[in-house]
Formats: sequence, structure tokens, C-alpha cells
Amino acid sequence: MKKSTIVLIVVLAIVAILALSLIGTYNGLVSKKEAVTKEYSNLEVMLQRRADLIPNLVNTVKGFTAHENEVIDKVTTAREHLVNAKSIDDKQKANDELTSSLNALMVVVENYPDLKSSQNFINLQDELAGTENRISTARRDYNNAVNTYNGQIKKFPNNMLACMFGFGEEKYFQADVKAQEVPSVNF
Repeated sequence: MKKSTIVLIVVLAIVAILALSLIGTYNGLVSKKEAVTKEYSNLEVMLQRRADLIPNLVNTVKGFTAHENEVIDKVTTAREHLVNAKSIDDKQKANDELTSSLNALMVVVENYPDLKSSQNFINLQDELAGTENRISTARRDYNNAVNTYNGQIKKFPNNMLACMFGFGEEKYFQADVKAQEVPSVNF
């Protein structure tokens, strides 16, 4: 074989290896991005489940509490904000608002023994507690997917490919600092 043929074969082999590496890296980034999208969708499903339980809970509480309208209105408004939120930031803020108003509602419930013993309320409270656990798991899974994806797009040489093809950093779903405070309900 001629020397030029050998050089051409080596160059083509190197180009083929680089092309396959590029394709593998790109496909890996796409897979990680899709995992983030899937986990975000799972989180949205759990947040929607929670929002769907709220009207039943509010109506049950309304039946027992005639003068607690302010707390009930806050829960209803927070639910609307969650249902209408579009971005991860908006959903996070609305979720924090709903958590805070639900905590205040549970404080009000403590003042109504008949309500606490109502089977309908107990069932709704159990459903809501189960949903809260699912939301916690979905947030953790989403944040794990974001962590993996963000790590991949920041590593060299993936960062160059990510930049070329528009793979941007995703945001984590974080708890509000206020979520650690005990709600205050004044009558």
C-alpha cells in the first residue's frame, strides 16, 4: 500500500471515531434532558393531584367552619396560582404558597373536633398526606435528574457540545425558606 493511502485510512478512522464520539455525547445529553422533562412532568402530575384534592377539602372544612373564610380563601387562591403556574419558578412559588395556606388551614381544623372526626375529612386528609409524600418523591426525582443533566452539560468536552446545540442549565425545585416556619393564625 502506498503511504498516502495509509495516511488517508488513518485520518478517516480518526474522523469516524470523533464522529461516533460526538453522536454518543449528543445522544447522551438528549437522554439526560428528556429525563429532566419526564421528571418535571411527574412532578406536575403530583402537584395537579394535590390541587384537585383542595376543593373537596375546602368544601368539607366550610361545612364545619362558618367564620374561617379568610384561611379558606387563601387556600383557594393558592390553589388557583398552582393550577395556572407555567414555569418551574412559578410552580415553585405557588407550591410554597399552597403549602403555607394548607398549614394554616390545618391549624384552624384543630379548633373543630367534629371536623377532625368526620370520616370524609379524615379520608381527604389521608389522601392529601399521601399526595404530599408523592410530591416530595417527585421533587427529589426531578432534582436528581436535573443534577445529572447539569453535571453532564458542564463537563468537558460535553460543555462545548452542549453550548453548540443549545443545551442549557435546568433549575432545581427548591423549598421556600418560609416553608420551615410554623404558620401563625390569629383570630
